[in-house]
Amino acid sequence: MPLFLLTVLSIYTAVHVYAFLKARSAFNFGFISGVALGLFMTIMVFSSLLVRVLEKHGLDPAAQMVSCVGYSWMGFLFLFFTVSLLTDFTRAIIYFIGAYTRTDISRLMPNAKTAFIFPFLLALVLGIYGYFEALNIRPHFVTISSSKLPPSSGRIRLVQISDVHLGLMVRQERLNRIITVIREQNPDILVSTGDFVDGQLDSISDLADSLQAIRPRYGKYTVTGNHEFHAGLQHSREITERAGFKMLRGESVFPAEGISITGVDDRALVRHGIKPSVEESSLLQSLDSTRFRILLKHQPEIRQSSLGLFDLQLSGHTHGGQIFPFRIMVRLFYPYVSGLHDLGKGSSLFVNRGTGTWGPVMRFLTPPEVTVIDLVPSGK
Repeated sequence: MPLFLLTVLSIYTAVHVYAFLKARSAFNFGFISGVALGLFMTIMVFSSLLVRVLEKHGLDPAAQMVSCVGYSWMGFLFLFFTVSLLTDFTRAIIYFIGAYTRTDISRLMPNAKTAFIFPFLLALVLGIYGYFEALNIRPHFVTISSSKLPPSSGRIRLVQISDVHLGLMVRQERLNRIITVIREQNPDILVSTGDFVDGQLDSISDLADSLQAIRPRYGKYTVTGNHEFHAGLQHSREITERAGFKMLRGESVFPAEGISITGVDDRALVRHGIKPSVEESSLLQSLDSTRFRILLKHQPEIRQSSLGLFDLQLSGHTHGGQIFPFRIMVRLFYPYVSGLHDLGKGSSLFVNRGTGTWGPVMRFLTPPEVTVIDLVPSGK
């Protein structure tokens, strides 16, 4: 078992143990109830692995059912764990204040049952809110001016989607919402910065057909994300191209006057035994510096050797944290979690919060977005 997967399962198991002990302390249930709850939690720990096994064997309805229950539970449990920790922290503060002042303020301390029920109900409310927030896909507008864009070109509207995760949880209804927002913006260029697909379902191909009708005048382009490799590169490429995107894997295109778009593979390809076809900075160095150079790269990682060799990098992957306060933990690995950032040397980065969701169909304080970038010549 890969170290990363083992670490994730260990942490997820520990959170379940914490929740189990909180429930037992609150209700003091018996042996049979404890075994039943423990069995349910054990299944939930391994539910994401079970989903992949069911997918692999073509058991799509069962995979969808398990994913719906397992991922919804994952989102709820994360919210419960966060609120419960804050409750425990409050109880600890009350205890130490009483000990320090030598006064009895135990009446201010919530009992074990209250310390469980309050986080449980609040997590339930936040989870329901998060479900509807995940469906509220909205455009995020950015305007970038550059002297490299010829005055004759006028405004060029580039629309970016990222981390759609088309699969078990993101189905036709949510894809239609995304398509509606894209159509309303009437893009000249449409790009997807990875993780367009999430699973191995054959039915995803039919979903991808819905995007074929969107045909911007300067084309549709995409790059691989880590999930393209998890789902199988060939499978992912077929679905993405069926949706009308040209996948850029270490190559550049020149869709409009004064603009180049370069795409590189996600670094997950190395873990799957694939060698990069070309080094990023070498690829960028070959470009005409008088053009406005756009770099498509799934993860918002910046190579110092590439600074100054692109004008705008478009990335995703972080989901903006998806469920606050997970955003705080994401920042430990990615300094740029969302939004537009000036990197220096004439290079900028925009990180999309994610158009879909991974795992639970929930978002909290990080709504999904379709990024609308208007590229205009300086002075326009």
